[in-house]
Amino acid sequence: MKHVPLTIPEIGLIAGTRAAGGAIVTGGTGVCGDGIAQALVLEGARVFICGREEARLKTALQALSVSAEGSVGGIVADVGLYPDCRKLVAAAVERFGGLDIRVHNAGVGHVYKPVDQISPEVWDTTIGTYLSGMFYCCREAVPLMRKAGAGYIFNISSTATIVLCPGGSAYNASKTGVSGLTETLVKDVRYDGIRVSEIVIGSVSTDDRGYERWKLAIEDVVQVVIDLYKLPPRALVSRVELWAAEPPPNR
Repeated sequence: MKHVPLTIPEIGLIAGTRAAGGAIVTGGTGVCGDGIAQALVLEGARVFICGREEARLKTALQALSVSAEGSVGGIVADVGLYPDCRKLVAAAVERFGGLDIRVHNAGVGHVYKPVDQISPEVWDTTIGTYLSGMFYCCREAVPLMRKAGAGYIFNISSTATIVLCPGGSAYNASKTGVSGLTETLVKDVRYDGIRVSEIVIGSVSTDDRGYERWKLAIEDVVQVVIDLYKLPPRALVSRVELWAAEPPPNR
């Protein structure tokens, strides 16, 4: 993965305000997760990331450290495994003394095939990473945030929950589950000072998928995360749908 520095306006408004602990970004070695981690670091947050591959994790941490040496950390973890999620949250809290922000962004891609052609292994991995992993991380993070009386959980989702393209049974089911989990979580924790937002994103142009002008840019997703966090604690946007302004060509 190519680490691409981002340009985010209004730098520094998180530092010194509400973020006294750390921020966890799952899937922090991927393009979107890396962009979110970069933005949080530039805003002054202390950021802890995870990824499944040690080499990619090392590369991502080295790049993040250029902007904030000593304020970043990370471990190898598969969020589809509950023990790894427990280890991730515990390591972040040990490193930074608390947890203020959790961004669930981990993904494994998706296979579009008729339901009878999707293997049980693909189904389990898709549901495990996108949905179960989100539950696992929330289960570990919420008690810490509740005790602190504050926190913000961002769950990254997809417009697949709306479009429901044929062949996407595993991916569609996982992301629809994310919507249900997030909406319920909002109600579970809103009296504990914890805010929860689902960010539903459309097609994003990335290096590994090839740049297409009509698609969203990573910076667009990042800006939503930062803007939502900067809202006064009394305000909550529980769901954002971020679509490309123009439809795909020839459709």
